[in-house]
Amino acid sequence: MTWYTLLVLAVAAERLAELVVARRNTRWSLARGGVESGRGHYPAMVALHTALLVGCLAEAGFAERPFPPVLGWTMAAVVLLAQGLRWWCIRTLGPRWNTRVIVVPGLPKVTGGPYRWLSHPNYLAVAAEGIALPLVHGAWVTALVFTLLNAGLLAVRIRCEDGALGRLPAGEARA
Repeated sequence: MTWYTLLVLAVAAERLAELVVARRNTRWSLARGGVESGRGHYPAMVALHTALLVGCLAEAGFAERPFPPVLGWTMAAVVLLAQGLRWWCIRTLGPRWNTRVIVVPGLPKVTGGPYRWLSHPNYLAVAAEGIALPLVHGAWVTALVFTLLNAGLLAVRIRCEDGALGRLPAGEARA
């Protein structure tokens, strides 16, 4: 379980790094007239993502979930791939990437990187990680609960983001 704890802590550290990038990008966006939407659901998103990390360790430890080798290693690979996709999104969007929904008017829509194929590739990374990270060590209840709650939250989030982008004149900005 020690190595699993280290994996979950590494994901937590990655999330903290995201928050540092997001804070810097928030300042950049607001300085350029960026408009934030969806403040109401943001605390729920932070709470859910924090609960995922706590739930992984709590369920694996207290319920004494075993490490299932085939599933565990496969899910560990999915976690790493999700991190790669997330950072590809961050790199592609540059200073426009954020954990909040902030749209800067006047910027062209980003159509490169993973946005060539998907409108919301970062949310695919979140969903994959939310299933895979708990399943690395058999925490199937955490995976199920996170996935169900995340699906509802993503429905709100994507509607908010698409609405914010839709209020811009054609051909402008990507959140």
